[in-house]
Amino acid sequence: MPIEQRGVDTIPDGERTSGPRDLVSILLGSNLALGVVIFGWLPVSFGLGFWGSASSLAAGTLVGAVLTAPLALVSLRSATNLSTSSGAHFGVRGRLLGSVIGLLLSLGYTALTLWVGGDVVVGTLHRLIGLPTGGVSYAVVYAVLAGGTAVGAVYGYRVLLRLSKVLAIGLTVLLAVGVIAYAPTFGAAPVPGTAYALGGFWQTWLLSTVVAGLSGPIAFITLLGDYSRYVSPRRHTSQKVFAATYLGLVVGLLVPQLFGTFSALAVGAGEDYASPLVAGAPFWYLGLLLLNASSGSVGNAGLMLYSMGLDLDAIVPRATRTQATYVVAAISTALVYGGHFLWEAQDAMTSFVLLMTALCTPWAVIVVMGFIRCRGDYDADALQVYNRGTRGGRYWYRAGWNVRATIAWVLGSAVGLMDVDTPLYQGPLLPYTGGIDVSFLLAAAVGGSVYALLTLGRPRPTPALRTVTSGTATTVPDAPVEVGR
Repeated sequence: MPIEQRGVDTIPDGERTSGPRDLVSILLGSNLALGVVIFGWLPVSFGLGFWGSASSLAAGTLVGAVLTAPLALVSLRSATNLSTSSGAHFGVRGRLLGSVIGLLLSLGYTALTLWVGGDVVVGTLHRLIGLPTGGVSYAVVYAVLAGGTAVGAVYGYRVLLRLSKVLAIGLTVLLAVGVIAYAPTFGAAPVPGTAYALGGFWQTWLLSTVVAGLSGPIAFITLLGDYSRYVSPRRHTSQKVFAATYLGLVVGLLVPQLFGTFSALAVGAGEDYASPLVAGAPFWYLGLLLLNASSGSVGNAGLMLYSMGLDLDAIVPRATRTQATYVVAAISTALVYGGHFLWEAQDAMTSFVLLMTALCTPWAVIVVMGFIRCRGDYDADALQVYNRGTRGGRYWYRAGWNVRATIAWVLGSAVGLMDVDTPLYQGPLLPYTGGIDVSFLLAAAVGGSVYALLTLGRPRPTPALRTVTSGTATTVPDAPVEVGR
């Protein structure tokens, strides 16, 4: 199969041959990996038992998927990825906010997936064949997994889709067998010696809902368009695409996360997950665990890396998608080494997820509100102005930025960051919210409210068509002329 040549340009309708079932396959197959499973361990590490963990995971995932799934409809209508599509609402230069957010999200989750998968691979090989567990072994395994991930990401969407279809079946079977393997030692009570992370049940439950539950769908806010842009709105309705995306997110995230909770309680994983998971596995399951750790990591990280390549390609249009993918592969591999040798795992994961959620949520809310306001009517050619190195077009706004949307995102993110509670940083608003981190709610509410107020009474955003010119000279006025309904 040839390497995909498409970057963030518009996908012709003749190439948009995927359907809603493909969205389910790719969201399910790519998520049944240990990089997602480990989020089911987080509630246990916070001091929760099985039912507290499971309910917080379910609540966060169900709510997060409601916010995230509509974003798939944006690229369904625009035929390009989400960060580029957001140019309709943030401006053709303002959409760089989405590219940077997507790059950081994918970078963190790719490193996490490779780190967890690599740790389990080394642990299982140590038990199976006596592989030394020193730094050299980890370095080699990380490099091998990163290399396989980079190959899949470079080949692109079609290869990753085929891989996801295989993994959707294979990894489901492996997790089902894993339930049998760990069942004899399972107990629903919290791990002995763990205390509530925030001192009380409900505060800790809310922390788990955000960090472990809500963060799953939020991780996909810029990724969904990478897949739905290959679905044609002429052949598939928005309702079916939304339903498939929601189903894929909920099932694809809850199944592995609940397995993570189940297995963490079975092996008593309080402060660490990978090592107890391997140590507590019966010998007959080690080969299957090794298969999950390796193939699942490549499948999950491959999609994240593919998205990172697109985001970097969008930031640096002169780079090809292939070149951008190799660059971000190297950066994510470096982060994997940092995650293993330098940082405290739980603290780093918790801090990263909470901070990124505060930044991502208002962006997603504004894009969904913009989609509703423009009724899904996008000018695909005008969205590509920045990528062509030109100026003007329907989405030029003020020098390429929609100031209203940008202000709304800045204020929403700022308020959200001021209520974040992480092991490394506590926001100044925490005393006013009872010491409970509700940063994502505040970020979404403030960002959405400010955007609604700043666009109140303005006509439906269908800016008048302008002349697009190359270079730096242009006669296009700064502000778009909006027409009524």
